[in-house]
Amino acid sequence: MPETTETQYAEKRRSRRAKIAKPLRVRPSDPRDEHFEDLPVSINASKEGIYFHTRRSNYYKGMRLFVTFPFASPHDPMNCEYVAEVVRVENLANGRFGVAVLLKMTMNYSAGGPSGSMPRA
Repeated sequence: MPETTETQYAEKRRSRRAKIAKPLRVRPSDPRDEHFEDLPVSINASKEGIYFHTRRSNYYKGMRLFVTFPFASPHDPMNCEYVAEVVRVENLANGRFGVAVLLKMTMNYSAGGPSGSMPRA
């Protein structure tokens, strides 16, 4: 009998997810990656990560990103920008992809982020 998806992967989350549909802006942080700006809507989020759907096929596990969440406009003072890392990419129906990112540190000096503004090991 095949294992279910839930038992195939070890649970790595440290905090609970909440279903939240908020816009975000995603850009690669590594200059070796092709530049793009993706503006998806989150499916769910936690203090330490965000999951979203996209049509872009160039995300890969380990990819470093700049993620602004929530995102309203480029000059909105409520924007909070993070350095993040792609931890999972899923192939979905209709040429879409599910992308899970881990928020590594905040880029905002006054905003709190996952574990403050200290980078994770």
